[in-house]
Amino acid sequence: MTASPLDDHPLAGQTAWIISDGKAGHEAQCFGVVEALGQKAEVKRVAPSGVFKWMAPWGPVAPRERFGQPGAQFAPPWPVIAFATGRTTIPYLRALRRLAGFKTYTVILMDPRTGPGTADLIWVPEHDRLRGLNVITTLTAPHRYSPQRLEALRAHMPAAIAALPQPRVACLIGGPNGDYTYSDDDQSRLVACLKDFAHRGFGLMITTSRRTPEKLAAGIKDAVRDTNALFWDGGENNPYPDFLAHADMFLITADSVSMTCEAAATGRPIYIFSPSGGGAKFDRFHKALAEHGVTRPPPAPGSEIETWSYRPLHSADVIASEIVRRWTKRAKMLPGLVSAPPR
Repeated sequence: MTASPLDDHPLAGQTAWIISDGKAGHEAQCFGVVEALGQKAEVKRVAPSGVFKWMAPWGPVAPRERFGQPGAQFAPPWPVIAFATGRTTIPYLRALRRLAGFKTYTVILMDPRTGPGTADLIWVPEHDRLRGLNVITTLTAPHRYSPQRLEALRAHMPAAIAALPQPRVACLIGGPNGDYTYSDDDQSRLVACLKDFAHRGFGLMITTSRRTPEKLAAGIKDAVRDTNALFWDGGENNPYPDFLAHADMFLITADSVSMTCEAAATGRPIYIFSPSGGGAKFDRFHKALAEHGVTRPPPAPGSEIETWSYRPLHSADVIASEIVRRWTKRAKMLPGLVSAPPR
């Protein structure tokens, strides 16, 4: 699907419910779509326990939560639209759909594992297998780095980044995740790649994650010492948004799918470093990005550095446009059952 900027629409300005399991990545996906719709968000975090957590996503909401009753976390007036993502949120969305009926348009981001009939609309990435009449797909996941946010970030360049030579390369380093293993050889190859970039005189903006092995982080620090590099490995004032906005190109490890999706919103070259391991879903994702002209493997040390461009990928806009289209169609077909948002 191709996204275009959303015009004024009936859902703009409304408050959407985000049913959240508290995971930052899940909330970011929902916020990305809510913001693309021009809506406000009311986050309702859930944390089922015991047998109710174990039964999710198929089981019910615990009776003690008094779902739908006055004074409960989930009570009327029902929202015009509600989002959920994550296994433990699905029982709550199903309960909302049952009580609110057509008054609330329900959206699930990621495969709920309970089938397409769980919500009015389900989004999954193209590399997932779920399909259905109410299932839409995009190449990348939604996030909060909209064209407007990137433009605002680019309006002010932090002094530390401005002092770096160009090209500025954002190096987004992950770590083992159960699929990718990061052998000693993998770590040596990655360090050599970063060292090569640094010694070419590139301005490196490096960030690691909680999964990054200590040995790898230490090796990277040593490799770029006394070069044009910024290195962030935790603490306050995370520079990641500025790294993303001001990078001329990226080097990202293959396990870091979310950061790859965010980098793809810039339209700038992305080199993907692949450690050992992976899996079918990762392989499908990276193959599709490469075929779309977004990513390439990193150059061998000393070889020519390529540059290229592509149309920035903003999946949140695509999903938001499809929600508006489908909600509007339902409102016209069922005028007595679908709530008309106040304007």
